[in-house]
Amino acid sequence: MTNATNTAPAATLLDLADIQGGILRTYGDGFPKGRNFYLTVRDARKGRAFVEALLPKITTAARWKDPNREEPLLRTRNPRVKDIARAEGEPDYPGRVQLMKPKVTLNIGFTFTGLLALGVPTRTLRGMPDDFIDGMEARAALLGDDPFLAKRDAVWRDSKGDKRVHILLTLYAQQNPDGTACAELDAETDAIVALCDHAQGGVVLLGGVGPTNARWQDLSAVMRQDGERCWPTNKEHFGLSDGFGDPVFSGQFSGEAERVRVAGGGKLMADGSWQPLATGEFLLGYPDEAQEVPGAAMPIAFSRNGTFMAYRKLHEEVGTFHAYIDEQARRYAQTHQVPHEEAVDTIKAKMVGRWEDGVPLMVAPTFAAWQAFRAELDKARAEKDKAKLAEIALKFTNFIYASDPAGSKCPVTSHLRRANPRDTLGPTFAANGMSKDGSAIINRRRILRRGLPYGHYDANAPADDGDHGIIFMAICTNLFRQFEFVQQQWMQYGLDFNAGSDTCPVIGNHPAEDEPKLVIAVDPETRKPPFICDHIPQLVEPRGGDYFFLPSMTALRMIGMGIIDPT
Repeated sequence: MTNATNTAPAATLLDLADIQGGILRTYGDGFPKGRNFYLTVRDARKGRAFVEALLPKITTAARWKDPNREEPLLRTRNPRVKDIARAEGEPDYPGRVQLMKPKVTLNIGFTFTGLLALGVPTRTLRGMPDDFIDGMEARAALLGDDPFLAKRDAVWRDSKGDKRVHILLTLYAQQNPDGTACAELDAETDAIVALCDHAQGGVVLLGGVGPTNARWQDLSAVMRQDGERCWPTNKEHFGLSDGFGDPVFSGQFSGEAERVRVAGGGKLMADGSWQPLATGEFLLGYPDEAQEVPGAAMPIAFSRNGTFMAYRKLHEEVGTFHAYIDEQARRYAQTHQVPHEEAVDTIKAKMVGRWEDGVPLMVAPTFAAWQAFRAELDKARAEKDKAKLAEIALKFTNFIYASDPAGSKCPVTSHLRRANPRDTLGPTFAANGMSKDGSAIINRRRILRRGLPYGHYDANAPADDGDHGIIFMAICTNLFRQFEFVQQQWMQYGLDFNAGSDTCPVIGNHPAEDEPKLVIAVDPETRKPPFICDHIPQLVEPRGGDYFFLPSMTALRMIGMGIIDPT
């Protein structure tokens, strides 16, 4: 574990009112419900009018005034950034608050063909990167999606011609105490449908979502029942906690929030301190980690404060997952002489890199250490020990792998270590295992992760059938260098981790003929052999998606008014 630096350069000042919401930070547990819409534009003029009509509703990154600011510390299971800042006696959001927190957020993205259909000038579109122009389907082989193309929802399978997905609208909503979405979600849905109707065929809401061919994709956090109330959790349908370790870049957070989040979330420096990543890795128009402002569509005002997003619907085979874990746990319990339930939790943690509640293996490498960590956390909660709670909260993200080059604590091919290898890849190391270059080799491979689970299943009889999984959204300024590299090289191959053709044990492709496996290394001093999870089945299947451009508010006004001058 390393300390945050006190010598980081001044943060980039961002025009928050020009950046779409959900880019700088997740909407979090304040908006546990959601709904996504897919639209096609058949008349450019009506399409531009549709965009212009939506403009007043678009949610920006401007700070909100929360009417419930006096909420108690640690309202949720896992501490949040503002909990840590408050526990340390610091303001979590310094500065003047401008807007009231909405009940529903609305954001918009466009495929390349969507921008073309809206009449964006060719000279502007020519500046778009090839990966975005190609779209996700054309990149299927690179992403590992080829085996699942026929299983996509109809809206993605038929996304061509007059059914091509051009526009993505995303709504995130607050919920009622009983776990249902607030009424404003339906009201905003009705407004979108009415706008499409008003376009008289110029903008069409596409159906074909899921096995029911619904007109939109409903989303919901996995809920925890507490008496009459339902609380959103950060778990997905496998029962694993998600949402830790997002990258931190300059300007994303202000003041104390940045100081807290950068430890474990920024880039690791050679001296062991942390600094925010360059803004240009996540927002167009700013210098990136190479100190270059990437080439973008012209005029620069069209690109600046915008970014790109990979949108993916990932189906989770929950029945297969639990059956496989149970099968492997029986062998593990026998060979390691531990109870079956301990073996179940251990196998899950070794596949993911975190225990089911999100505690990293690098912090608690064994089941006993995890139980001790939980006891320490429960004690701090009971005593309302804010300083201790802040110290514990930082451990969820602030760690490196220098002490574990062989992966006996956290397997080198676990999902967590593949997604963000931190200091693992060096490329040069000191005698004590510390990377001499910090995280330099991965600083240009980071992505912002957004999304929510969708669908439900019977928890008493988990099955693969049905429609349940995660809507995963990866945000970055260079889809090829960032999202596609991580997906192809780190999730679908094992070469960078000296693991041959082994893929990610959770989201990787697992064709039976490859005999996919996960090697769980052990401390040599235990003199026990490594445990091999063999014949891993397919656990996650992509069911569709595409690449989207998320414009700034300035660019949205240009699109709506049709006044883009690329010269």
